[in-house]
Amino acid sequence: MEDPETITQAIANNVRAQRSHRGLTLDALAARSGVSRGMLVQVEQGRTNPSVSTLTRIASALGVTVARLVEVSDVPMVRVVDKSDVVTFRQGEVEARLLVGADAPMILELWDWRLAPGEHHDGDAHPPGTREMLTVLSGELTLTVYGKSHTIRQDDAVLFTADRAHRYANQGEQELRFIMMVAEPREAPDQ
Repeated sequence: MEDPETITQAIANNVRAQRSHRGLTLDALAARSGVSRGMLVQVEQGRTNPSVSTLTRIASALGVTVARLVEVSDVPMVRVVDKSDVVTFRQGEVEARLLVGADAPMILELWDWRLAPGEHHDGDAHPPGTREMLTVLSGELTLTVYGKSHTIRQDDAVLFTADRAHRYANQGEQELRFIMMVAEPREAPDQ
């Protein structure tokens, strides 16, 4: 597993390179992503370990996956991700592991989530046309999308439009674990 400092530096290099490649200023990326210019400066200088939500907003604004931003090395034609290379984000008793991601021909990410009893994660709205699919491996997920809650039990699966704020919550008494796939179109569909 890569050490946190290596991942922080990879994020810094990748965000800076992706922003530069697109000819964006820090102010333009801040406007697109909703992430403050100051936070972007800290990210690009490797002075902070950004949250999943912050990385998701930056990645969406750049049109790449979170996996592309945390990637330590170049992507080969066939990419086997060893468990020791999986990037893990922790916030309290919430753990999100980004198993693998791709950005062509569409943006795809595969995640492994764990939430302790009573914990939740608020997901920001993704770009229009983004869908999420997930299956609960253990526990029970309370998924709230557009103000309506849905219960997804062990071995159940769900597909939803993720272009609005959403919440994953563990209202049960045992750890919740689910696998999630995010599929984001390269270009927004016609409105």
